[in-house]
Amino acid sequence: MFSDGVLALDKAGALDLGHPVIASFAFGSAELYGWMDRNPRVRMLRTEATNDPAQIERRPHMVSVNSALQVDLFAEANASRVQGKIYSGFGGQTDFVVGALHSPGGLAVIALPSWHPKADVSTVVPRLTGPVTSFQHSFIVSEQARPRSGVTMPPGRPSRSSRRWRTRGSAASFARPGARSASGFRAG
Repeated sequence: MFSDGVLALDKAGALDLGHPVIASFAFGSAELYGWMDRNPRVRMLRTEATNDPAQIERRPHMVSVNSALQVDLFAEANASRVQGKIYSGFGGQTDFVVGALHSPGGLAVIALPSWHPKADVSTVVPRLTGPVTSFQHSFIVSEQARPRSGVTMPPGRPSRSSRRWRTRGSAASFARPGARSASGFRAG
């Protein structure tokens, strides 16, 4: 799936002209649909093809960027439930996380805002209370990104450069500063 962000990347010249934009569906503005119409650089394929981890892993340096509704201090992500009720399907997240992690030099990123303004709650919680959608990603990123604070790596797994991942206590660093004072965010 892609949306207007791909159109912005194309306008900025950030897309590789030698590789088509491949997806199973798109959602966006009339301008996006106009750009897609008969564009030879856009290939719409069946989901069985686009979301096949075996196909995804064949792309060297594949970077999968997915969103989540919540993440916890154990770097587990929830991409489907709010207050115990299904809010959204997690789509191809699992397929792309697995494919990217098996790609030579690939990475799987979970990106989310640190605070949900409508609900007035942190999206970074001490521990998920519902099902875990994803837990194998390489990085978690929030808008709190500053050197060594808005990006965290899940605990206990060596990185590709053989440095150790940061400990679980550092996951609170991508939470909004006011939410970090919650008792569950203390390193333990």
